[in-house]
Amino acid sequence: MTNPSRKREFSVTVPIFELRDVTYRYGKIDALSNLDLTILAGQRIALLGANGSGKSTLLSILDGLYFPQEGSVMYCGEPLTEDRLQTQEIEFDFRRKVALVFQNPDIQLFNPTVFDEIAFGPLQVGWPKDQILMRVSAILERMEIVHLKDRAPHHLSTGEKKRVALASVLILDPDVLLLDEPTAALDPRSESQMIDFLVNCGDGKKTVITATHDLDLLEDIADYCHVFQGGQIVAAGTSDEILRNHELLLRTNLVHAHRHRHASGEMHIHPHRHAHEH
Repeated sequence: MTNPSRKREFSVTVPIFELRDVTYRYGKIDALSNLDLTILAGQRIALLGANGSGKSTLLSILDGLYFPQEGSVMYCGEPLTEDRLQTQEIEFDFRRKVALVFQNPDIQLFNPTVFDEIAFGPLQVGWPKDQILMRVSAILERMEIVHLKDRAPHHLSTGEKKRVALASVLILDPDVLLLDEPTAALDPRSESQMIDFLVNCGDGKKTVITATHDLDLLEDIADYCHVFQGGQIVAAGTSDEILRNHELLLRTNLVHAHRHRHASGEMHIHPHRHAHEH
């Protein structure tokens, strides 16, 4: 009989992604430069950095949308290359297991109704009609968007669009979930709903990689963080370790220096970030 604890221990040590010396350029500008990164199965990872630090580019590489000009990317021990993904069977398997939710949901929403949007993936992989209806109903309930099923996605609020985009990839139950700034541009209620989802997402069964510059999310959504600046990882550690490193947060533009003058006339400077209520 298989020992469940041993099986779990093995699953979290399997590398899902291994990047070595990865460089990606937009024209002559390095978006990523000589990047090394290993991500294990079941990890909840935060890619932390200011805008333009390379986080979104990395997510596109992990999703097989971009391919580095230099270096190598491995997925589950096999090269993740443009040539390999041109093989239909390999691409089909990869797209089912790895899913990216873009920062801007309008990029990935294109069907006439929310129901059609969520059913699109299962239709492409040939699920039976009864199974599609059952799973779409379940994911609509889970994401609290049943009331939107007949609405056109482009008429929804940003928060609603983000939940629909997330539902459209979750329905296929991917092993790896890539999230680009999932709480950006959300109203407080939608942000709270998204955070609740992220807190409960994974539970060791999925690898969840979230790109964000929102420090208030870290302790809830990630066990480990990689801090980006100028297309490179400049620090890594647990959420608590990163949040306590004020000098690092200042240097990477994740917080700003708040200045105030005491009654004595002495100027005091300390790191400051905006607090959110979740």
